[in-house]
Amino acid sequence: MHITIVGTGYVGLVTGTCLADVGNSVMCIDSDANKINMLNQGEIPIHEPGLESLVIDNTSAGRLKFSTDISEGIDQAEIIFIAVGTPPDEDGSADLRHVLAVARDVGRHINRYKVVVTKSTVPVGTAKKVESAIKEELKKRNAEVEFDVASNPEFLKEGAAVDDFMKPDRIIIGAESNRAIKKMRELYAPFNRSHDRAIIMDIPSAELTKYAANALLATKISFMNDMANLAELLGADIESVRNGIGSDPRIGYHFIYPGVGYGGSCFPKDVQALYRTAKEKGHEARILAAVEDVNNDQKKVLLKKIESHFGSDLSGKRFAVWGLAFKPDTDDMREAPSRVVMEGLWDRGAEVAAFDPVAETETARIYENRQDLFLADDPYKALDGADALIVVTEWKLFRSPDFSDMAKRMRDRVIFDGRNIFQPEVVREHGFVYYGIGR
Repeated sequence: MHITIVGTGYVGLVTGTCLADVGNSVMCIDSDANKINMLNQGEIPIHEPGLESLVIDNTSAGRLKFSTDISEGIDQAEIIFIAVGTPPDEDGSADLRHVLAVARDVGRHINRYKVVVTKSTVPVGTAKKVESAIKEELKKRNAEVEFDVASNPEFLKEGAAVDDFMKPDRIIIGAESNRAIKKMRELYAPFNRSHDRAIIMDIPSAELTKYAANALLATKISFMNDMANLAELLGADIESVRNGIGSDPRIGYHFIYPGVGYGGSCFPKDVQALYRTAKEKGHEARILAAVEDVNNDQKKVLLKKIESHFGSDLSGKRFAVWGLAFKPDTDDMREAPSRVVMEGLWDRGAEVAAFDPVAETETARIYENRQDLFLADDPYKALDGADALIVVTEWKLFRSPDFSDMAKRMRDRVIFDGRNIFQPEVVREHGFVYYGIGR
């Protein structure tokens, strides 16, 4: 099939590449000429395991193309995916300007039947707005061209997006015409060979499914962090509690790890947007409000522990930070807890020496040339002369460190473990003061 993806960000690039890899002819469109030039040269603007080789292979095979020419993309496509960004507006609602701009472009250039699919995470009712925007442009042209709008939300985890697309748990298709459903089923047939993963529903339900899924996962995280803070006050160990409740199959172990809060491009934005949508309909989504409040507070919990140990004035202190990306296997720093921690340390007069396996470049871009930030190329170098180590992101390479070497390098033996990756008794045996989350 001939497919066009508008927007070559995280979702668009993974979607386009994976669809090309099963034999489709895919054109990815973006208004950022520099990004398109990079992609045409085989350079990937994001870190995602397995993606780079797929882009290179499919580009070389001629199945995957990158362009800034949206008219060409619309002309060649049977299905057009809108995968542009929907950043939060000032009031927390999703900003649909880019989505509707693409819809208007479709209306200006469409010349035969196509299915226009919202792939971006968008509020309920967006598909109707996309349909109206296309019709308005067709009316300006005095043109009558058939088209259908569908919703096909993505469920890609950063760090595992290629596998998630190739081996999906479910394929949500919101459509209200048999013609569009047939097209979408044809497109996803290669991903349904073992069993049918497609779940067909009306468009509003598909739009809400994406938000509800992310909001529920965020709720599990905030609930567990709330329990972790309570466990500390009660003298309990949240890790024992986690194992106890996770063994219940109705609860499970996923997303019940205590820590320093969630970040990234999805959970914070989607919780806010769903809360805003509910409010617009006169419904007070109290659980969503609490989820966000708990998460915002949890990002500061390490700073409270640091203040409790060192005091509020951290002038002259140096802190090593392990992990900068909001989660492992990505370089995404959006809403990352590390940013709250580092900025809080700087506000209190401290210096930061930080290490992350892949997010160093992104961190340098965000904070430019701060004199109180040293980005190390090795986790142990970040420890040199440090008064304490702060673990913020649970990269695998941090799990079994050389505590003896760490003790020699650090000025003071204190560890603030924001992800509970260490065993407290082991750390203390090496002479460290240990602070975890909920233990």
